[in-house]
Amino acid sequence: MDFADTSPVALILSLLIGYLSGSVPYGLLLTQMAGLGDVRKIGSGNIGATNVLRTGNKKLAALTVLLDGLKGTVPVALANHFLGLDAAILAGLGAFLGHLYPVWLRFKGGKGIATFAGISLGYSWHVLLPFAVVWIAMAVIFRYSSLAALVASVATTVAIFFVGLPKLGILYIVLTILVFWKHRQNISRLLAGTESKIGSKG
Repeated sequence: MDFADTSPVALILSLLIGYLSGSVPYGLLLTQMAGLGDVRKIGSGNIGATNVLRTGNKKLAALTVLLDGLKGTVPVALANHFLGLDAAILAGLGAFLGHLYPVWLRFKGGKGIATFAGISLGYSWHVLLPFAVVWIAMAVIFRYSSLAALVASVATTVAIFFVGLPKLGILYIVLTILVFWKHRQNISRLLAGTESKIGSKG
């Protein structure tokens, strides 16, 4: 990956700003402000929208999805517009790492799916489209959020290479590996048939 056309300072700032944006734990903040306690103490213990949904508050879960997505979209779109694709790639990586490993929560964050989608939108709606279509289809058919996320992340990566965007594709290989790593316990439960379905409070 060649970053020669963008200054090192711009690249570092893009990565850092992306990380700081991604590290804001909206799911935790929203549930606490709504008086629902610490979302990390229910369900999977995750701070993402799927676990927020287990509080029974669908509107709060939807808002979590939106904000977790935007914290990926905004830094990527800004970096892409003002600094170019190289900076946007690092902004996207930073945002994803920030969500997964936020410094404010001792590096224990979410699993990154809404942020993955938001980052994709930051590059182009064309990048988001395969993720959204596959995720929705898998979620409707099987009702496992984790399975939908795993399949959609792989499908997005394949689609990016298929349309001839190898530089962006390398980023998505990294993101997809991180998605699988963060979902390793979900994968074990899927294989064992004990994974919770969408809408379950367990």
